[in-house]
Amino acid sequence: MSPWWVRHSPVVLAVRGAALALAVAGLGHTLWHGVHEPGHALAFGTLITIGELARWGAQPGEREPAPLGAAGALAYALLGRSGGEPTSHGVLQVIAVLLTAQLVASVPHIARGSGPGPDQVARRILSVAFAAVCFQPLYNSGRSASWFGDGPYYAAFLLVLLGLTALCDAVLGALLLRARTLPRSLRAAGLTPVPYGPLLRDELRALRGIGSAVCATGTVMALGVAVAGLWALPVLCVPLLLTQVSFRRFAAVRTTYRQTIASLARSTEIAGYTPHGHARRVAVLCTAVGREMGLSGPELTVLEYAALMHDIGQLSLVDPVPAGATATLPAAEQRRIALLGGAVVRQTGVDTEVAVVVEQQADPYREQPLSARIVRAVNAYDDLCGEGLSGPLGALEQLRLGTGRDYQPQVVESLARVLARGGLTPVPPG
Repeated sequence: MSPWWVRHSPVVLAVRGAALALAVAGLGHTLWHGVHEPGHALAFGTLITIGELARWGAQPGEREPAPLGAAGALAYALLGRSGGEPTSHGVLQVIAVLLTAQLVASVPHIARGSGPGPDQVARRILSVAFAAVCFQPLYNSGRSASWFGDGPYYAAFLLVLLGLTALCDAVLGALLLRARTLPRSLRAAGLTPVPYGPLLRDELRALRGIGSAVCATGTVMALGVAVAGLWALPVLCVPLLLTQVSFRRFAAVRTTYRQTIASLARSTEIAGYTPHGHARRVAVLCTAVGREMGLSGPELTVLEYAALMHDIGQLSLVDPVPAGATATLPAAEQRRIALLGGAVVRQTGVDTEVAVVVEQQADPYREQPLSARIVRAVNAYDDLCGEGLSGPLGALEQLRLGTGRDYQPQVVESLARVLARGGLTPVPPG
C-alpha cells in the first residue's frame, strides 16, 4: 500500500494541516491563559456536543448531519454580548470550545464505528475559525460598535459575515470533494480530476436548504443571547431541531421511493429483456454526466429516475430485443418502445417529468430536453459496449459519428470526460 502522503492530495493535507495548527493553537492558548466566561463556554460547548451527537440517524449523503452543532459553533464565533454585557472570549477560545465539544461527541460515535471523518472536522474548524476571525477582532476593538451600532445594521453585518462563512465552507467542501474523487496516484496515471465548477455549484445550491437554516439560526442565537442571555439558547434551538427531524423523515421517504424505482427498473433484467446491471450502469453514468453539465439537484434526481426506468417499455414487447440493446434498432422502433415506457412510468405514479424524459429519449436530440439527451447518449454507449464489438473507445466514436442528428455533441463530450476520469472503462456490472 502507498504511504499516506501519496494516497492523499496536497489539498487534503493542506486543509487538515491548517485545521490541526488552529486546533493546537486554540487549545494551547486556552489552557495557558484560562477560559474567559466559563459559563458561556460550557453552555455553547454543551450545545455543540448535543448537536454533534445528533449525527445518529443521519441518512447517507446528508449535506449537514449536525446542523445544531454547526449553528451553535457559528453563534459562539459571532457572540459579542450576552444579556447586554460584553464578552471577552476570542478567536482561539472559540476554536478550543468547538474542538473540545467535537472530541467529547466523537467518543460514542467512535464506539459505534461511525462519526465525522477528519475532513469534515477540519472543514468545520476552518469555517468557524473564518467567522470568528472576521468578527471577534472587530468587536473586541470596538470598531463594530462604532461602525454598525446595536440596531439593524449590526444584524445585517452578522448576516453578511455568515454569508461569507457559508461561501468559505462551500469552497472548502468542493475542494475536498474534488481531491477525494481522484487521488494523486490516479492523477499520476494521466487521469483528470472532476471539474471544480460543478462541485462548487452543488455546494452553493445546498446552501438554499439546510445551510440557510443553519446560518439563520446561528445569527438568531447570537442576537438572542446578546439581549436575553444564555436562556435564549434552548428556546432558539427548537426550530432547527424540528427542521432536522422533518428533513430526515423526508430523506427516509425519498430513499424508500428511490429503492422502489430501482426495483421496478430491475424488472426488465429479471424478465430477461436487458442485461444484468444495465439500468444501474446507465443511471450512474447519467448522473455523472448531468453533474458535469451543471444540472441542479432536482434535475439530477429526475435524470437518475428516468435513467433507471428508461428500458421499462421493453416489458410490452412480445419478443425481447437481442441483448436489450435498443440503440441498434431502427429509429421508429426506438420511439415506439420509448412511448410504451413512458406510458408504464405514468401508471406507476412516478413524477410526470420522469415519464416525459423516458418518452422522449429516442427523439432527435434537437427536440429533446437535456435529461433525455443524456439518457439517450449514455444508454447507447452502454448498449454498444455490451455488444462486445466496439469497446469503450469504439462506442464513443460511434456516438460522435451520430452527433449530426441523434446525440448532442456537448453531451457526448461530457460523457467522454466522465469516462476519461475512470480510464475509459464501462461501469462494472451489478
